[in-house]
Amino acid sequence: MKNKRRSGILLAISSLPSKYGIGTFSKEAYEFVDFLTEAGQSLWQILPLGPTGYGDSPYQSFSTFAHSPYYIDLEEFINKGILNEKECSAYDYGSGDSVDYEVIYRAKYELLRKAFERSGSGNEDKEDYERFKSENSDWLDDYALYMAIKNSKKGVSWTEWPKELKLRKPAALKAEKKKLAGDIEFYCFIQYIAYSQWNRLKKYANDHGIDIIGDIPIYVAMDSADTWSHPELFELDEDCNPINVAGCPPDAFTALGQLWGNPLYRWDYHKQTGYEWWMKRLKHSFETYDIVRIDHFRGFDEYYAIPYGRKDAVIGQWQKGPGLDLFRTMNEKIGRMPVIAEDLGFLTDSVVKMVKKSGFPGMKVLQFAFDSREESDYLPHNYERNCVVYTGTHDNDTTQHWYDTLSKPDKSFARRYLDIRSSKDAVEKVIRSGLGSVANTCIIPMQDYLKLGGEARMNYPSTLGNNWKWRLDKNMMNSECAGRIYKLCKLYGRAVIKKTV
Repeated sequence: MKNKRRSGILLAISSLPSKYGIGTFSKEAYEFVDFLTEAGQSLWQILPLGPTGYGDSPYQSFSTFAHSPYYIDLEEFINKGILNEKECSAYDYGSGDSVDYEVIYRAKYELLRKAFERSGSGNEDKEDYERFKSENSDWLDDYALYMAIKNSKKGVSWTEWPKELKLRKPAALKAEKKKLAGDIEFYCFIQYIAYSQWNRLKKYANDHGIDIIGDIPIYVAMDSADTWSHPELFELDEDCNPINVAGCPPDAFTALGQLWGNPLYRWDYHKQTGYEWWMKRLKHSFETYDIVRIDHFRGFDEYYAIPYGRKDAVIGQWQKGPGLDLFRTMNEKIGRMPVIAEDLGFLTDSVVKMVKKSGFPGMKVLQFAFDSREESDYLPHNYERNCVVYTGTHDNDTTQHWYDTLSKPDKSFARRYLDIRSSKDAVEKVIRSGLGSVANTCIIPMQDYLKLGGEARMNYPSTLGNNWKWRLDKNMMNSECAGRIYKLCKLYGRAVIKKTV
């Protein structure tokens, strides 16, 4: 990614205008790739692909390796005569402009179970299916067993399972494998389908000159197959209860800090194993995506440890992480791979040095730049080439609503800096400042190219119930929009130039 001006669009898979209530690996995903190509883009950034639970956050997944069943395209089963359109349309998916996760949870699993039962063990792809299971057994076996047990216990966290299952006693696991054999096979089946569909979509994108930027959280969820199957990797006591959990201390925005609740890593153990689990995770990520954005990169330098059981993040301690040792090991065992370091928020000198020494591009978010009280590293005139600039991320408001709700002094500063004449041209001026900067890479959320308001915001951090729902209106993904994006990116030397016949 060094020394090459590129641009791309941030759009979650869930936000695609696919049928049946949520974006999927469907023909609409392929049409979005065509749209990116028409717009002269070379990058598509997505959010984590993992299966989600309570809160629907892709950053709190049941597995760091599995793909979400929600993203499976049901029309593939319809085309094969395994499902029919009437049964797939039998649910009230809503208006189509947002995701109703409660409906999706019920509908998707009911329909996928029908597809599984009707496919049978003698399906035409049996050899390929068995190969998939064999090649992914190191995570798939535990994930399928974990999900089967979880389903049999009405979805409760593994931390509340009977002690012999919570602690993975061999006799108890053997009994569950026998009792839940059909369910285990079902969860293997849907992973096979999800992976097959994703791999085809990614190949289509790559064949059309589009690289996929994937996103992996630094932490895994407490209620996940990863934590349950490998408790030795985490700060858990002998009963597999957390000792300390992840979060952020209080700051100017959050008086009580942020209590994420993820289990923390036993970094000394990881180092002793040559970071074996992390190498598997990173290798898997680079097989799934072309470029990997690592969320909360500063946690590799230092991380905030909150005693388990606290109701907030006021009390905690900063602990030392593995630093660059992890990534030196990656370079030795996997190779020098393309990483984006999410280095947002308050950064100590040691974090800044770590990111710089790694050589990975950090992130610049334009919405963070216009604080009238002080000079900001996020102002474009302070950028170095080796960075990725965004108008905003999945955690930010849309740029239109951000600008409209700025404080008077900050808005005055933004107007002067960007030469904004009215609210109507604010978003384009912000986009132009990113595209025109020296940053090698510029990523713009689709909502900003469409100049959408606060109704299109993807996530409100530290809240539950109204996140990850926004969906793209298919009519907005048109040639006029693609042409407008192409002209902007071409002007600033970022577009993939269209060949003229």
